[in-house]
Amino acid sequence: MEPAILDRSIPELAALVQRGEVSAEEVARAALARIEQRDGALGAFLTVQGEQAIEAARALDARRARGEALGPLAGVPIGLKDALCTEGAPTTAGSKILTRAPAGGASKAPDPARGYRPPYDATVVARLRGAGAILPGKCNMDEFAMGSSNENSAFGPVKNPWDRTRIPGGSSGGSAVAVAAGMTPGSLGSDTGGSIRQPAGLTGVVGVKPTYGRVSRYGLIAFASSLDQIGPFAQDVKGAARLLEVISGRDPRDATSLDAPVGAYEAACGRDVAGLRIGVPEEYFAKGIDEQVEAKVREAIEGLRGLGCEVRPVHLPHTRYAVAAYYIVATAEASSNLARFDGVRFGLRVEGERGGKADLQGLYGGTRGEGFGREVKRRILLGTYVLSAGYYDAYYLRAQKVRTLIRRDFDEAFREVDLIAAPVSPTVAFRLGERVDDPLSMYLADVYTLPASMAGLPAISVPCATAPAPDGGPPLPVGLQLIAPALEEARLCRAAYAWEQISPVRGLRAPVA
Repeated sequence: MEPAILDRSIPELAALVQRGEVSAEEVARAALARIEQRDGALGAFLTVQGEQAIEAARALDARRARGEALGPLAGVPIGLKDALCTEGAPTTAGSKILTRAPAGGASKAPDPARGYRPPYDATVVARLRGAGAILPGKCNMDEFAMGSSNENSAFGPVKNPWDRTRIPGGSSGGSAVAVAAGMTPGSLGSDTGGSIRQPAGLTGVVGVKPTYGRVSRYGLIAFASSLDQIGPFAQDVKGAARLLEVISGRDPRDATSLDAPVGAYEAACGRDVAGLRIGVPEEYFAKGIDEQVEAKVREAIEGLRGLGCEVRPVHLPHTRYAVAAYYIVATAEASSNLARFDGVRFGLRVEGERGGKADLQGLYGGTRGEGFGREVKRRILLGTYVLSAGYYDAYYLRAQKVRTLIRRDFDEAFREVDLIAAPVSPTVAFRLGERVDDPLSMYLADVYTLPASMAGLPAISVPCATAPAPDGGPPLPVGLQLIAPALEEARLCRAAYAWEQISPVRGLRAPVA
């Protein structure tokens, strides 16, 4: 099968397989061929499960031959962020600590194929399989989802297919690039402070962060448990909406998942948006945003006005505190969550010595010292500090109070508007290595995505334009971010789809060979 079949949207491709116009095996082989052809220069996939994908596709074709009904993702290849547990398949979270040491010892370069092999599937993975999706492999990511550029992976950076000298965004950069480079029509990532929306915006695809609790986190290797959410990437809004419908819903294995009806997200695409009130927060267009990015996002907002939406200013005054509060709350939770990686139960084990003999403290110190990367260590240290005696009230408790203020800002704004429109990122994709030694500059890349995460609200990134980079090079994608009240994903999809139909970059694809 010609790999160009992968350029079809998720609904189109599933319909072709359901009708028998193309076999699931042909589609799976096309995806594997394109991954082999393109990924060597991009680094989006850590592991590829080709045999398993072909077997699953053949089983699906056999079901169709027997006259059985196929699911809404029949035969559609979907990439998986490597923080999602997959039964019997390597799962590394982009970290050396979840990878068994190679024959040459822990100091040798880690191999993702030697990653931890979970005994179960994450709930979202099980739901994808149940819907007929084909899962060709696991996607690269910033280690434990800690990063904004996908340069923190223990297995090397992911490169942006629009310009391979630039970052794709993070932490779900591999999942975004899998879609942007046409290797899979859709993928799953996770978003803690912008890790779906930011790479979606920087690579020119659609990415959705659902309401906190809308999608089960069972089987997601945790970074910050009160913030983490799994969501979809796709080539277009309808594809993302269909993926979101499949993975959403109550899960008794996740105490934070919400017992709320799953909306008809795909059906919302195409509904009239005339009369929707769109709020534009002045705080998201303040000092620090690139002039070209601001201009393109404002043009997109005017496009929504042209569709009959009412555009009005809103104020989110506590936005300026979001970065500081986030990096206290998230690191504190990371410090707790990552304590489980100790060299005893799974992954890397490095025996250490103290006083001339091996002991437990040496085991912990040796394993974590060798297994965790620099950014993860930085965040664990910060999180441990803000939770320590004498500092808890001054930092962690205060950050949680600020989080409440941020949520109240949104509550107040949504009394006046139906959606909020803003940039995804203050700049287009920056160059690889440009900010690795400047953590503050790197953290500020998420300044426009963090507030919605802190408030637990659903948000979407949809391509709205391309713009030149300040330092030269080819035009790069710019994303429009839409934020909705809790559980209003259908409203998000409705507005994003309406914009997509008039977008000047609709159907534009990264210039990959």
